[in-house]
Amino acid sequence: MHSPFSFSAQPPSSQRGRVSPAMIGGLVLVLAAAGGGVWWYKHRAGGDASTAQAQPGGQAAGRGSRGGGRGGPGGPGAFGAGQAQPVSVGVVDRRDMRVLVSAIGTMNARATAVVRAKVSGELQKLHFKEGDEVKAGQLLAEIDPRSFQASYDQALGSLQRDQALLKNAQLDLKRYQELQAQDSIASQQVDTQAALVRQYQGTVAADKGQVDAARLQLGYTRITAPIAGRLGLRQADLGNVVNPSDANGIVTITQVRPIDALFSLPEAHVGTLAGQLAEGTDLPVELWDRDQKQLLAKGRLNSLDNTIDTATGTVKAKAAFANADNRLFANQFVNVKLQVNLLENVLTVPVTAVQNNYVYLVQSDKTVTQRKIKVGVTDGDRVSVQGDLQPGDQVVTDGIDRLREGAQVTVIAADKVQKVDQAVQDAASQPRGMRNLTPEQRAKLASMTPEERKAFFQKLRAERGAQGGPGAEGRGPAAAADGANARGGAPHANPGDAGPAGGKPAEPVTPAHPGAPAAPAGAAGAR
Repeated sequence: MHSPFSFSAQPPSSQRGRVSPAMIGGLVLVLAAAGGGVWWYKHRAGGDASTAQAQPGGQAAGRGSRGGGRGGPGGPGAFGAGQAQPVSVGVVDRRDMRVLVSAIGTMNARATAVVRAKVSGELQKLHFKEGDEVKAGQLLAEIDPRSFQASYDQALGSLQRDQALLKNAQLDLKRYQELQAQDSIASQQVDTQAALVRQYQGTVAADKGQVDAARLQLGYTRITAPIAGRLGLRQADLGNVVNPSDANGIVTITQVRPIDALFSLPEAHVGTLAGQLAEGTDLPVELWDRDQKQLLAKGRLNSLDNTIDTATGTVKAKAAFANADNRLFANQFVNVKLQVNLLENVLTVPVTAVQNNYVYLVQSDKTVTQRKIKVGVTDGDRVSVQGDLQPGDQVVTDGIDRLREGAQVTVIAADKVQKVDQAVQDAASQPRGMRNLTPEQRAKLASMTPEERKAFFQKLRAERGAQGGPGAEGRGPAAAADGANARGGAPHANPGDAGPAGGKPAEPVTPAHPGAPAAPAGAAGAR
């Protein structure tokens, strides 16, 4: 009898040879899926290869050309080796070169005068406009003269009264002297009358001084220009009470014709410049704007200061300019170029042709060779050089960074390069819808109203959409073709590009041989 908790153990050999049916089914499914994947991949790869061979311009060909790398026949590495480089050239010639000293200067008015009232009073009239050119002594303003006229009249009346008294005293003195000659009057009375005449003479002299002072004060009510020059901004308005103590005065006059430029020169040039000035040699001076692109004026060096600034090691110089066109203003910033010498008939090349004391010389067989030179002075866009160059030789001025010894070149006119650059800049600055228009269409647009312009663009988009299909709206057929070529083939070569977003249904890829399932349209793009 067995216990309820006892059991019979099976031999180990009876469990070793049994396999679960579920495990067998799972293994079969895995093997079938793997075999199907291998079969599909082989046939898919074969189909892609055949498609690529049948369509040389397709996506596969595009990938192959891109995969050539930089060292391939079509890569950038072969361009410099097998093709002529486009360059611009300049001509070597002989010319006179100026030796220039550059400095920074400030325009300084030849004379400056602040026009102030000399007497106090109400400003009654203005006879000038701001910025006008005036002459010395020209009437500028008037102050209320009535009080000064009254003072003048009073002084004049006192003078006339005292002159009458003097006249009467002189007549009495004459009578007394006649009586004294007849011994009919005392000498003391004659002396007293003579003293009275002298007293009246003094009074009349004082009265005349008062009259002159009153006349002068009355004349100060008419304010005139002390010097000739250009007027500044008005500092007082009509009705204001002006005084001699006003700091700003009524207006400021600056003499700017001629005008001077004040600048500093290195002390190394002091001896040469001082000797040339003592001999009366003309030293030309040019003034350029802040960017040194526009010539403002030409003048002559006038003088040098009598001391050298020990802190900077420079000496101040002054040059005069006629300023006939009034382009120069007082306190204006200028770039100064002083000519200290002139080199005659020296060999020169364009500045842009020089690189690290070398130039590229264009030879008769359209190859370039390097020539070492010694650089001299620079004058504008030319630089004097010394080296194995001859007048008439052509040197490379643009495209030097792409050259090497013996490289083939193609000479392009500099003006053509500038025109192309300008055309690119003009096209980039145009609105996007204007870039594909002809010059005639742009001229018509300039004369259209906004409504007509809107209708014109709508019509143009409709015409281009009809020519280039639904996907080419706003672009011409050529633009659509260019876009396809840029992608490496026909517009439909890449199935991944033809999804619903492109407005076209997806197209299945044709299988390599019958019986093979067609792959999904997006498989290539997903890959």
